[in-house]
Amino acid sequence: MASENTMHSCSILPCFMFVELVIMAGTVLLAYHFECTDTFGVHIQGFFCNDASLMKPYPGVEERSFVPPLILYCVVAAAPMAIIFIGEISMYCLKSTRETLRAEEKTIVTAQCCYLSPLLRRVIRFIGVFAFGLFATDICVNTGQVVTGNLAPYFLSVCKPNYTGMQCRFSHHQFIPNGNICTGDQLVVEKARRSFPSKDASLSLYSAVYMTMYITSTIKTKSSRLTKPLICLGTLCAASLMGLSRVSEYRNHSSDVIAGFLLGSSVALFLGICVVHNFKGVLTESDKGKTEDYHGVSLITCPQFESTLETLSAQNHLVDGGHRSHGPA
Repeated sequence: MASENTMHSCSILPCFMFVELVIMAGTVLLAYHFECTDTFGVHIQGFFCNDASLMKPYPGVEERSFVPPLILYCVVAAAPMAIIFIGEISMYCLKSTRETLRAEEKTIVTAQCCYLSPLLRRVIRFIGVFAFGLFATDICVNTGQVVTGNLAPYFLSVCKPNYTGMQCRFSHHQFIPNGNICTGDQLVVEKARRSFPSKDASLSLYSAVYMTMYITSTIKTKSSRLTKPLICLGTLCAASLMGLSRVSEYRNHSSDVIAGFLLGSSVALFLGICVVHNFKGVLTESDKGKTEDYHGVSLITCPQFESTLETLSAQNHLVDGGHRSHGPA
């Protein structure tokens, strides 16, 4: 192994084990409490008994939706990881890209025995950041749902309030701040209170944007000029259709899906640009030299103009100098 491609580091393993893994474990634990426990109670939002936007028919349990949650979450989590793993191995097997990877990222030697190759580092980095972003997006979605308590389009169909009671008799003119007058199944009613933002739309677009950024930033072969746009556009369209299906099935409002799209794409763009730096390695020496060459150059170069007085003064100076040179010594 060439010495110029090797770098010794004693802090990378402790930082990974005691900082990054702790952050990842805390993120997963928080997502678990949001999903599987009742630690965080949903905000009880009021409603009008005859609100037309909340009287859509109940579409049934989530398992009967266009894409069941189990299949959706498996595809959202597994597809980008598989593409990153296959893409990194394929690029490392090619001689030209392997030399580029070795030039961008050095092999790190830690504890005088462990060698972390550029391939291993990139796979762990990109997949780890993706997994962190997936759980972070889920936490942000659940936080928004718990805090807002926005009602689903089918809320009144499962709430089944007493329309003949005093609270709903004058519902056209009276807002019911206490939403605990529902007589339907309380588990289904609580699910109907978690509509904003749409979790399926957010996770789908996060996965699609992250995978699109990886494909467009790393795969540079000439034979991929049509393959890359086809895969990226197909992925983004599938995520968009996932959000549209939530609206067509009356499971979410259109505003819920739009908010989910914005949240998922924002997290993916932030991680792709600011955390993994467009999936690039460290700068090579030549790139650093090129960057340093521009440090002393102004970003805006103003054109220089000579005034008429300056031109005449320069001409007179040359004429006077010529006379002096030809004059008597």
